[in-house]
Amino acid sequence: MACEWHSAPLGELISYIGKGVAPKYINDGPDATMVLGQKCVRNQALQYEQARFHNSAEKAVNPDKEVRKGDILVNATGVGSAGRVAQVMADPSRQCITDGHVITLRAKDINPFYLGYFVKSKQNTIELMAEGSTGQTEMNRQRLQNEIIVTFPESKDLQKRIAEYGLAIDKKIAVNNQLNDYLFELVSSVFAHRFSDNVNTTELKNVLSISTKALKPQEHADEIWEHYSIPAFDEKHRPIFEPASGIKSNKYQIDSECILISKLNPSTKRIWMPCCSSNNAVCSTEFIVYRPYLKEYKSFYYAAIDSPRFTDYLLEHVSGSTGSRQRAQPKDTLNYLMPNPDNEEIKDFCTFADPIYRHIQINEQQTAKLELLRETLLPKLMSGAIDVSKVDLTQLTNNHLSGCGSFCSVCCPSGLASEFHEWFREHFFFGYGHLCKADLGWEDLP
Repeated sequence: MACEWHSAPLGELISYIGKGVAPKYINDGPDATMVLGQKCVRNQALQYEQARFHNSAEKAVNPDKEVRKGDILVNATGVGSAGRVAQVMADPSRQCITDGHVITLRAKDINPFYLGYFVKSKQNTIELMAEGSTGQTEMNRQRLQNEIIVTFPESKDLQKRIAEYGLAIDKKIAVNNQLNDYLFELVSSVFAHRFSDNVNTTELKNVLSISTKALKPQEHADEIWEHYSIPAFDEKHRPIFEPASGIKSNKYQIDSECILISKLNPSTKRIWMPCCSSNNAVCSTEFIVYRPYLKEYKSFYYAAIDSPRFTDYLLEHVSGSTGSRQRAQPKDTLNYLMPNPDNEEIKDFCTFADPIYRHIQINEQQTAKLELLRETLLPKLMSGAIDVSKVDLTQLTNNHLSGCGSFCSVCCPSGLASEFHEWFREHFFFGYGHLCKADLGWEDLP
């Protein structure tokens, strides 16, 4: 017998809706309660590393305000932020609350994760519910409860099964992101080990040039530009493809041989090795665009630019009196002393690093496809347009990195320490080929 489907306003399916507290901020410590704010709700996931801390000894926390597994968090304020949605996939490891800029929704009479994926699928609609003048926008909670109409199957088992498809995709995305973090860390560690001490140096201008070739969007109105912008980096670390006619300011022309690093507020490091999958790649003029004179050494120079020593140098050469609008001066970087070992050492490092950086780009491209799959598939499952029994997503986990052999066979001949095999298995393999739930911080759905 076919399952019956129902629809109801979001407000009828929640037991609680409310903003968080006005925290008394302190550094982490015995009396500190973790606070999730707007910066923690990004890309439909929670970024706990962006959390701050509240002094719970000075101001006690109402138990209703404590974040718990299944809670749906919606950013309540801010242009470009209001309406962003994420969900708490597991109970936090410590006491945790939200601040007054985040709305919490708590489900009733429906699988909380089904509801979470439904609300996330409506994020574009929810973002339009922010009201107010520029810089003072705020989410209309009544509209949120009344205008978001939730469709759902009567069967709780079917609700759970649909939510599990979203979870399978999100786990794969989390694995990709965590793997990339490890790989960036690995390259940085090897670079620091090899080239931090007792290495010859040369001024940056001898190995890299700064490109400032600009394009005027009005002269390319019929083109689609692959746009590497500061917001795109912060949002998903991926370029946005958009009509040049909709871009208001000049951009730098770039290609896959470039290295980008933001000169705006360099205390927040934004460094990019652009993939440039089209012939119309551009970047914000807030980036410094470096071009290696020897393009085959790009990975070496990228790692050098990514090093803490270069970041410290940028911070010593900023202009601007406030932390929010400081800029490094590109011409000042030309005198930076880059590591300059002999060519064989650079080649050996690039033989090691090139396949790792390619692997990172492949993971990022796969993540983009997974997000598109999630955004396309889940609304159809949650409307009944696609029968959940007809969808098989087991390949997302069963075939994820079937073993470290293919990856390590690329890296290890370049001189990567043999311990990497054990390191890789320790972090990513638990007998069946995918990341353990503890590492992701997620548990099974209820």
